[in-house]
Amino acid sequence: MWVNPEEVLLASALWMTERANPYFILQKRKGHGDGGGGLAGLLVGTLDVVLDSSARVAPYRILYQTPDSLVYWTIAHGSSRKEITENWEWLEQNLLQTLSIFENENDITTFVKGKIQGIIAEYNKSHDIREDDDTDKFKEAIAKFRKLFIMPEEEKLVNYYSCSYWKGKVPRQGWLYLSINHLCFYSYLLGKEAKLVIRWADITQLEKNATLLLPDMVCVSTRCSEHVFSVFLNINETFKLMEQLANIAMRQLLDNKGFEQDRSLPKLKKKSPKKVSALKRDLDARAKSERYRALFRLPKDEKLDGHTDCTLWTPFNKMHILGQMFVSTNYICFTSKEETVCSLIIPLREVTIVEKADSCNVLPSPLSISTKNKMTFLFANLKDRDFLVQRISDFLQQTTSKIYFEREITGSLSSSDDEGSALSCSPQRSALSSDGERDRQFNLNESRVPTATQALMTMYRRRSPEEFNPKLAKEFLKEQAWKNHFTEYGQGVCMYRTEKTKELVLQGIPENMRGELWLLFSGAINEMATHPGYYEDLVEKSMGKYNLATEEIERDLHRSLPEHPAFQNEMGIAALRRVLTAYAFRNPNIGYCQAMNIVTSVLLLYAKEEEAFWLLVALCERMLPDYYNTRVVGALVDQGVFEELAHVYVPQLYDCMQALSVISTISLSWFLTLFLSVMPFESAVVVVDCFFYEGIKVIFQLALSVLDANIHQLLSCKDDGEAMTILGRYLDSVTNKDSTLPPIPHLHSLLTDNRDPHPEVDIFKLVRISYEKFGSIRADVIEQMRFKQRLRVIQAIEDTTKRNVVRTIVTETPFSIDELEELYTLFKVKHLTSCYWGSTSNPMSRHDPSLPYLEQYRIDLEQFKVLFALLFPWACGTHTDDLALRVFRLLDHNADALINFREFISGLSVLCHGDLTEKLKFLYKIHILPVKKMHTPDYRMYLRLWNQETKAKLENMKDLPKLNQSQFIELCKTLYNMFSEDPNEQELYHATATVTSLLLEMGEVGKLFCSPAHKTDEDEDDEDDRIPVCRSKQERTRCKPCDVETNSCVAGPLEDIKLEDSSPKDTAMSSAMLISDDETKDDTSMSSYSVLSTGSHELDDKLQCEDIAEDTVLIRNGGPYAGAGHHGKAGLPHSASIDKDWAITFLQFLASVLTEQALVQYFEKPVEISARITNAKNVRKVGHQHMSLSDYEISLSD
Repeated sequence: MWVNPEEVLLASALWMTERANPYFILQKRKGHGDGGGGLAGLLVGTLDVVLDSSARVAPYRILYQTPDSLVYWTIAHGSSRKEITENWEWLEQNLLQTLSIFENENDITTFVKGKIQGIIAEYNKSHDIREDDDTDKFKEAIAKFRKLFIMPEEEKLVNYYSCSYWKGKVPRQGWLYLSINHLCFYSYLLGKEAKLVIRWADITQLEKNATLLLPDMVCVSTRCSEHVFSVFLNINETFKLMEQLANIAMRQLLDNKGFEQDRSLPKLKKKSPKKVSALKRDLDARAKSERYRALFRLPKDEKLDGHTDCTLWTPFNKMHILGQMFVSTNYICFTSKEETVCSLIIPLREVTIVEKADSCNVLPSPLSISTKNKMTFLFANLKDRDFLVQRISDFLQQTTSKIYFEREITGSLSSSDDEGSALSCSPQRSALSSDGERDRQFNLNESRVPTATQALMTMYRRRSPEEFNPKLAKEFLKEQAWKNHFTEYGQGVCMYRTEKTKELVLQGIPENMRGELWLLFSGAINEMATHPGYYEDLVEKSMGKYNLATEEIERDLHRSLPEHPAFQNEMGIAALRRVLTAYAFRNPNIGYCQAMNIVTSVLLLYAKEEEAFWLLVALCERMLPDYYNTRVVGALVDQGVFEELAHVYVPQLYDCMQALSVISTISLSWFLTLFLSVMPFESAVVVVDCFFYEGIKVIFQLALSVLDANIHQLLSCKDDGEAMTILGRYLDSVTNKDSTLPPIPHLHSLLTDNRDPHPEVDIFKLVRISYEKFGSIRADVIEQMRFKQRLRVIQAIEDTTKRNVVRTIVTETPFSIDELEELYTLFKVKHLTSCYWGSTSNPMSRHDPSLPYLEQYRIDLEQFKVLFALLFPWACGTHTDDLALRVFRLLDHNADALINFREFISGLSVLCHGDLTEKLKFLYKIHILPVKKMHTPDYRMYLRLWNQETKAKLENMKDLPKLNQSQFIELCKTLYNMFSEDPNEQELYHATATVTSLLLEMGEVGKLFCSPAHKTDEDEDDEDDRIPVCRSKQERTRCKPCDVETNSCVAGPLEDIKLEDSSPKDTAMSSAMLISDDETKDDTSMSSYSVLSTGSHELDDKLQCEDIAEDTVLIRNGGPYAGAGHHGKAGLPHSASIDKDWAITFLQFLASVLTEQALVQYFEKPVEISARITNAKNVRKVGHQHMSLSDYEISLSD
């Protein structure tokens, strides 16, 4: 490989010269190759690994030097002698003569350097290598990574770090390589090599710990082992990257979404660290964007562009607040250094003016931003103001273009709609129009249903004039307080959010302001503003369509706050149906989950229908991630976080709660519905107020407060039922004395016993206590805990899935439970490997967590071929892939080109533990299917036939289709390849020849009972099929040395080999059949091999072996001879056509095999799958740079 010329000071240090001429020197690194260089070689090898020398991956190099100079230049290096020799020979042939012409050494040097750089530039251009891709140093690391761990090009290295790996009590200094899918370690110390490869998807725990001896260490745990790394130069950076990569792997296990690199990153500056790869920059940018979005509740696709320190002038207290400004594609945000002082979100769609103000000593580098609602924000102390203004201007221009485009679309839609003005001015109203046509398109029952034009609460608010007056007065005061706040701090999305805002939220949001403020604090207002008409389109598309989600929604509609009058009539029910169904169609991965109906019904009470939809989007996709998928993973993760927090904050209660298993019971119902299902409605909405403002930490704080308030009663509980009763009575007693709503009966009040009611607990007091006692819980700490629990939960789900699969299938197969678990792991890993290393089919179509356990993972043909070669006992010889194709098509019952684990095991069970009849039946079936054409009618016909057959308890062997002549030859060919590596190979060939001869005679006799077939178009087509022969001596076959009764084949020089018919039997049937891999023209049940059948003795008794292609099988007088090799395409001067009347049945095939003891013993012999599983866990597929198929173990040379 040519490299940009680099100066070398000491040419001979640690290198040995192998070739030299006046201008170039070829050298090899000491300690590399045979001999190792003794002690010096060991020291050099160790030094190369510790110092990350490029010589470890490229032990050969070529230096350039002029005769009178002491300076050397590296111009090429190579990983092998062959590679470097090619470069050396090119230099001798193309440059050496030219250099002798030059008189000036400087001219020679300039010419050589220019020539090498030109070659590199041409290579980069032809291979489309971008300039801003990884640096030369990192490319060396990538090459080293792939060479050491045999990784394919699809496996992307992110970064590598120097560290020590602890094997027992002995540290091994080396390098930790972190790629997208693997954690790898390599060490070479004085001749001892250590390698470790772990898939991120196998990691169950990842922790950063500290001890007295090892202040900084990282522990990586899998299901079967634990690994410790220490002595990091930057442990925080390393651990954050490891966390991020493990998270990507967990996300892949959860929803099968692979990693896609972001190619839109800006180019690196020249002063940037050289070691940082493009992929590492991408991951860093992702991590920063995730923190940015979580901090300001922004949409999921928002990308952070950059951030800078600055000050913000706050008019409410007339101060310059120190903080950071964040700029992204659609937003400018600010947060103070002290978290609670002030934060600000400015959508660029609201910005009207961005201008640079005059600098002064008091206000250096100021920047003024004005918005549509007449607010002006003044930032100062900006380090690079001009660049910042340019970036904001660019984003503003893009935003203006988007708004203009959306208006054009909205205008075109409104022009074709009678209600056009309503659609363009207020998109959310169009779905709630009272127009008859609108009503009908939202109605599942085609009957007219009134639709809600406002929040449902405003329609069903009942107030008694007398008894609620004090409460109404307090509600009025709350409204006034919020209005005063808006006047001072601004209103809408651009308002200043301060400690005062938090105080008002904790005091309770007024009833008629809830919808507006929930939208604002959750960030849903941004998504709704940037997606006009989106909800209406979803409703139109989803209404009237039925699937599993809509069935579940219909079932739960009348269980959603049934005690509230808003959901005791069709208007509320219809609105709830539309919102839930629209979201199920927006996000089919979630669809619908129980508890979503309760939360959505509350949202509809306080928000308009479209607003409730976007609030639900914010809840499911950002604020409560993965809560509402089919396995409620997010809720289980937060349950684990809650257990950790309980252990820290209420340690005296933790052991008792764990013993009673109460935490796991209460947390799901509390978290999934945000306490709406366990508290009185008017109290629970206060919790929702705080949740939309502060996020999940409020739920944790409140849950801890409930436990803390009942600590003494819980400690005296004897069982979980008693504990649940105590907590239920307590939560049912939580009241909201400020509520203007009439009391609504709550479920808990109906279930509690007849004891004295629990003393009332004020919800505002409970919230205050939760902030006082547990307000120190930080959002970033929660995210750290979530990562730890996510590893545990997802791996536990994977283990549960495996156990359920094994438990379901163990009664259907003779494999043991341990063997099935190992096979399932191999099956799943093969699927996962194909997801990130490429496959012929879409991984999303092969993994659906919503399917039954047995069908969640499915593999396609290419993956099956690998597993077939490793596990199936019939995999042998050059035709393994062809046999795998036949087996795959037989196992693929529904013809979707994918097989699930049950189908996979059904085939493997037959071949490993089936009796003689089952195995022969399996062999017979796979040869009836066409080889090439999966879409033919016959293929589907056979599948339908066999599907019915598998459902029957007793299979009738007489119903199996007959085997025609072409398929019979295929079967013979398969048998010969199956036996090619068997210890009793010759005896099996002998038996096969006898059986083949017998079956040929049976087929010929069977023709006597068949009426002559009329010549068809297919016959005419078949006449054009010619038998392929070899076109060169290199393609000639080698006949297997065998002695088959009177048929013999003697090995000798290829030109002299002859196949003679010396059989004493002289029957009316004398045939010679040759088979090639050429595809037949027959579209029905024809095999993909042509067959020559002559019905007489007129064919020459002697056929030269050079006339037969290497992939052909010759059968003469029942004596078969097999040869394997390359495909041929030439013709013999003999006619080649299929005998349509020739056929045999399965019973004839079975009876013939039973006559030969060698074949009977072969097929009756059971196969031990454990040895094949062990081999599959360690073997590397020859010719493919694929890693092991199972958990990777460390390989250490002691």
